[in-house]
Amino acid sequence: MPTTTPSTAFISYSNLHLSPQAGQSEQLQAIHVQQDGAVLLVQLPAAADLQRFRWQAEQLHAPADASLAATLAALDYVFAQPAAPGEVVLQTAPELAAQLLRQGLGWQQQSSAEQVLLIVEAERFWQSPLLWLNQPLTPAFPQRYVMDANGRRHPLRPLKRNGTLYRRYIPWLGQTLSLRTLELDADLPCFNRWMNDPRVAHFWQEQGDMQQHREYLQKQAADPHSQTLIACFDEQPFAYFEVYWAREDRIAPFYQVEDYDRGWHLLVGEDAYRGRPWFSAWFPSLQHFLLLDDPRTQRIVAEPRHDNARLIGHAQQLGFANLKGFDFPHKRAQLLMLSRETFFSEQRWQPLPPR
Repeated sequence: MPTTTPSTAFISYSNLHLSPQAGQSEQLQAIHVQQDGAVLLVQLPAAADLQRFRWQAEQLHAPADASLAATLAALDYVFAQPAAPGEVVLQTAPELAAQLLRQGLGWQQQSSAEQVLLIVEAERFWQSPLLWLNQPLTPAFPQRYVMDANGRRHPLRPLKRNGTLYRRYIPWLGQTLSLRTLELDADLPCFNRWMNDPRVAHFWQEQGDMQQHREYLQKQAADPHSQTLIACFDEQPFAYFEVYWAREDRIAPFYQVEDYDRGWHLLVGEDAYRGRPWFSAWFPSLQHFLLLDDPRTQRIVAEPRHDNARLIGHAQQLGFANLKGFDFPHKRAQLLMLSRETFFSEQRWQPLPPR
C-alpha cells in the first residue's frame, strides 16, 4: 500500500533512449519518480510536464497520455517497495496496453474502447530488458556451435561489450548500483590494492605487484568466455567481478553443465561497502544482470572455497542451493546453483526480511 506522505525521489533507468544527448544514444536514461500520497509523479528526461499515476490497493491507474517509459518507471517504483505485491492491476489506454502485451509484461483481464485492465506480474516485469540493461534491444545472440582450443564444444559467444552494462537504483540505500567493464589503466591501482588486502588474498591467492596484476587482467581480457566487471555505488568503485560462461570454464566437468549457464568470481575491495544492506543490493543485482544478459540462461553457478562460510551462507539465503563439495587442483570448493525460476518467482532481488 502507498504511504500518505511524499517520499524521496526514486530513479528508474530506461534503455528506451528518451531524449538522448549527442553521442549518448546507448546511455540509460534516468526517470525520476516521487510519491505524494496515492499519486506517483513521473518525470521523464527533458520533459516539462509530470505524468501522474494513481496507486491504490495494488491498482495502478495510468494517465491517458502515459508513455511506455513512464509506465515502466511507475511499475519499477511499485515493485521495488519493501512489501511489494506479486502483481499489480494496471489500468491504461489500449495503445499502451498493446505495447506491454507485446513485451510479455502482462495479461489482459478486461478491456473496452477507452481502457484496458492488465495484470502485471513482478516475476515477468523483472525479466524485461527494457530497464536496467544498458544495451540496444536486440534478439539473443544467434546460436552456432564452435570448438575452443581445449576441445570443448560450446555456443559461439557474443563479443564483449564495453562501458556500463547495468544500472539499478537501490531504494533502501538511496544510491545507484552500476556494473561496468574494467578499464585496465584506470582500474589497475584499485585492483592491485584489493588483491593485496589480506581479507581478499585469503580466498583469491592473487597477491602481487602492479605488473603481475596487469598481466592477470590482460589474460582475462583475452579470454572470450570471461568478462571482468567493476561494481560501483554512485560511480564509486567498490568491487571486482569475473563473470563467465560455465560450459567453457574449469567448473564444467564437475556437474551436468548446460550451454548458457553463467558463473562468477567476486570480491568486495572497499571495507565501507561490506555488510548486509550493501550485500542485499549488489549480490542479487549481479544475478539479475546475468539472467537478463541472455534470456537462455536458466542457471547461475559458483564454486567458492569451501571455507568461505559467510559467502556460502549468504548465497543460500538468497536462493542458491549448496549442491556438493568437490576438489579443484588448487582448492576444495562448494558447488552453488541458482535457477532462473527461483530468482524471479521468489522475488530474490529484494532483501530478505530481518530474522
